[in-house]
Amino acid sequence: MIRELLLVRHGESTANVAATAAEAAGAETIDVAERDADVPLSERGLEQARALGSWVGDLGLDGEAGDRTAFWCSPYLRARQTIGTALDEAGVDATVRVDERLRDRELGVLDLLTRRGVQALHPDEEARRQRLGKFYHRPPGGESWADVALRVRSLVRELEALPETERVVIAAHDAVIMLVVYVCTGLSEADLLEFARSNTVTNASVTTLRHDEGASWWSLDEFADVAHLADEDAPVTTHEGDRDVRPR
Repeated sequence: MIRELLLVRHGESTANVAATAAEAAGAETIDVAERDADVPLSERGLEQARALGSWVGDLGLDGEAGDRTAFWCSPYLRARQTIGTALDEAGVDATVRVDERLRDRELGVLDLLTRRGVQALHPDEEARRQRLGKFYHRPPGGESWADVALRVRSLVRELEALPETERVVIAAHDAVIMLVVYVCTGLSEADLLEFARSNTVTNASVTTLRHDEGASWWSLDEFADVAHLADEDAPVTTHEGDRDVRPR
């Protein structure tokens, strides 16, 4: 039975950079050529991923500890680049299982729109979002946070049933990591939204959840820790903003 979940957000992506620039310029759209699944890391993101290698090296993956540690990853390029670069940097030869349930939240008609763009091009949808709230609003062609929580629940049940595995490292996206925390710790909708308002899943950060024997819920030990970036003099990037209307 797994006792520890280590949730790694991908490093800074080129879409993170483009979205921040578009918001700062007051633009309605975000200039990203690739589909979301193919967005790569930026140069700073690659630097962050290499710095994450020092954290991987500290996991002590020799012998039994390595045998009892599993690596899972979103199929999106930026997540695969992050964990692949970190493992290479640490000199660790590990199998990484790619699972589509870890993909980023799909935004549908709001994809590649800034906050201004949503208000200008989809005012009715913005009104729906304000009425329904962030957790339950599902943009046409996209997903709500509740939708992502359903696939996260399915994944967590499967992870908990893994034989001879005590620790799982997951490379994914900010919304997915928030919702793993929600599912595992038993937060309410209100508690989750309050937590998300005051906490950011930083690029290349590590969030740690632990499950004690006999406990009903997981405990949140560390959230969005970036000490490994500071140790390696790598940049820390946050890209603040409403993640409902911009790429992550």
